[in-house]
Amino acid sequence: MKLYLDRQKLLDVARTNRARYATAEPFPHCVLDGLFPEEALDGVLAEFPGPQSPVWKEYENYHEGKLETQGEGKICVFTSLLLYQFNSAPFLQFLEELTGIKNLIADPYFYGGGLHQIPRGGKLGIHADFSRHGTLPLDRRLNVLIYLNRDWKDEYGGHLELWAADMSRCVRKVLPTYNRTVVFNITDWAYHGHPEALACREGMTRKSIALYYFQGVEYHVAAAGQGLASASRCQVDRQEGDAADPRRLGTVPDREALSAARSRIYPQPARTRDRGRARARSRPQERTTSRTRRPDRQPAGSSTNLVHPASRLRGSTLMRCSS
Repeated sequence: MKLYLDRQKLLDVARTNRARYATAEPFPHCVLDGLFPEEALDGVLAEFPGPQSPVWKEYENYHEGKLETQGEGKICVFTSLLLYQFNSAPFLQFLEELTGIKNLIADPYFYGGGLHQIPRGGKLGIHADFSRHGTLPLDRRLNVLIYLNRDWKDEYGGHLELWAADMSRCVRKVLPTYNRTVVFNITDWAYHGHPEALACREGMTRKSIALYYFQGVEYHVAAAGQGLASASRCQVDRQEGDAADPRRLGTVPDREALSAARSRIYPQPARTRDRGRARARSRPQERTTSRTRRPDRQPAGSSTNLVHPASRLRGSTLMRCSS
């Protein structure tokens, strides 16, 4: 397989968009079209598993309906090799130059990442992502979403929505069209999702590659007294010679208002299903249920997603989610 990432081109794109990234609302982010060679993305689409494939782990509940591969072990060779390139030094350097966040670490396990797919009628409630890696002592800093949907029309829905920290409004909507990449910072108040059920044609799905990037926890110092469920996301960068930049973390929401909002949230139990394991059983498929605690009862460092109660009617979730 050839290398599809042009280091110099990526750095040029990063330098061109760095200022726009830092000042974007409602939190630092950037939308980039045509960033990758179509040959690379077409190779992924050629191998992309159908919705009924046993490789998918299914999330099915009131707040969301989606499929994800949970790592590269269940996907085909070309896609696996391309994912490895997204974990390489040229792409990490691109992200560091674009976001200003140094010492980024790629996830060799693609924990929660890899291929994502949402069928007709599916959705992903407005949420804030988990902050800690599932197995490694790493703090999540960035999401990269690469959309693979050719001929995707506005009326199909599935827009990535970026919401204000106080959940008062949707600040930006991004149509998930082919070869569109979205990069954004992860904080406890970086609310995003697509809460409306997909209205695409029968047989179509919303396809994407999800990539997450981390830092070692030693590069952060927790800020006290913010009233957040996860202290790891209320942090400042303490790299040598680099003053803390509050824009990197987004606008901190009002402590009392956010605490009051969380006290009124009562999450619904989440159901997930690993299709491969379910089909391997001789008995009927089983669904495992994992209950989440209320966010105001979460211990410091918890990875539970956070959500404002006003968005529950639009399908918000308290689960660990991806976009």
